[in-house]
Amino acid sequence: MARRRGLTFYQKKKKWNPALVRDIFEMTVGAVIAVFLAFVIVFSVGMKTSIVGDSMEPGLVSGQEILINRIVYRLSAPDRGDVIVFLPNGNQNAHYYVKRVVGLPGETIQIREGRVYVDGALLAEDESYDSMADAGIAENELTLAADEYFVLGDNRNSSEDSRSGNIGAVRRDNIIGKAWFRLSGEWENIGLIE
Repeated sequence: MARRRGLTFYQKKKKWNPALVRDIFEMTVGAVIAVFLAFVIVFSVGMKTSIVGDSMEPGLVSGQEILINRIVYRLSAPDRGDVIVFLPNGNQNAHYYVKRVVGLPGETIQIREGRVYVDGALLAEDESYDSMADAGIAENELTLAADEYFVLGDNRNSSEDSRSGNIGAVRRDNIIGKAWFRLSGEWENIGLIE
């Protein structure tokens, strides 16, 4: 039989390289684990809620969704200026309230001439906050207990907050967590609006 001269085309059998198979498997398993851990972290650390009302405008508007960090206050205490999420008086049937911390445990709070005084001194705040028309229960000095916080909405004249008798000072065990991110198409760190 004569051998054909010229070019011959044939397909080489592809062999699976064990190292390549192992690399693909490791990348796939790594991706699955990373996605799983991301979901676990977000759902165990975070929680989502919506803003009700206009008390936190202009930073947070009614209907806007926020992500809450539920772990941070297990490791540290709320600080002045933090935007917290809480249930008023621990009422499980109430919607979550979102307000800014202005008074810390042990401090004396009073609202005079529309401004907040802490331990007798005017609280240095952003001048964008309106002068409060109603001091509510803070017209007289209030001394916070060791586990209480005084909170106000950023839209001071349209906020039901610690000035209201039915809310009052917020106990630490009624705080759900710290408002962490705004969900508005893109996630924005709420710390940027403090």
